[in-house]
Amino acid sequence: MMASAQFDLDHLRRWIGKTEQASDVVTARLVVGLIATIGSGSRDDLEVPIAMHWCLAPPMVPMSELGSDGHPARGGFLPPIPLPRRMWAGGRLDIHDRLRVSDVVTRHSEIRDVTVKRGSSGTLCFVTVDHEISTERGVAISERQDIVYRPGETGRLAAPSAVSTSPAQPRPARWSGSVAADPVLLFRYSALTFNGHRIHYDRCYCRDVEGYPGLIVHGPLQATMLLEFAASLKGGRTPRAFDFRGVKPLFDGADFTLNAVEDGGALRLWTANADGHATMEASATW
Repeated sequence: MMASAQFDLDHLRRWIGKTEQASDVVTARLVVGLIATIGSGSRDDLEVPIAMHWCLAPPMVPMSELGSDGHPARGGFLPPIPLPRRMWAGGRLDIHDRLRVSDVVTRHSEIRDVTVKRGSSGTLCFVTVDHEISTERGVAISERQDIVYRPGETGRLAAPSAVSTSPAQPRPARWSGSVAADPVLLFRYSALTFNGHRIHYDRCYCRDVEGYPGLIVHGPLQATMLLEFAASLKGGRTPRAFDFRGVKPLFDGADFTLNAVEDGGALRLWTANADGHATMEASATW
């Protein structure tokens, strides 16, 4: 079941219960930057985007402590998973309070679980992290973050299901909007989140090392846009809960769509690439 003799799940599960804490301030400049990037709201009223917390208190390590993929080297807060490819698989947000400009925000994080599964591309390792985002008013957001690690070989093309360009069966949406997935959008979001992951800006790395045909649009960026889209469809009301999961990589070079349908009192949402394939699925409830 293990990818190699070095894959010691019992050792990795010792990270369960490990915690860390970080703090940051919601500045007007950061808010304006995110609004300008995702095209939501007005820079005049400075209403803080719902998922602003993903831009706060990112890990900032010296260049010498980065891995080859641009992420901080493993073995600190996150367990040292011996699989080379890491992506944000999805998660859940329970939203109790909107962040405001000048808030001092504290993020308390804890490793909840480390599990191994077999996928079509081999052994997959999932790490679940719980985050509690608080201000002086109390807990603002409770978050579950799902991270997946997968195998990969230099120069090998990614799984065909990840790069398929065949048209998908049309999936009807009541509401839909289009977004240009260009490198500037990805650069801006990487800069706002201090995200050094090379799959979002280094085209040669994407092609030659990870085997992808283009730059990958961030999962949190897609989730942020879907969350703002959901709120706009409900007259600006903030969802109480938001679940999301990535189902296929989304590449730059063409427009993608934000889509929604009603589901009782909730909304089912998804992003789709230019061929109509869903890349992220989500649900929002009020």
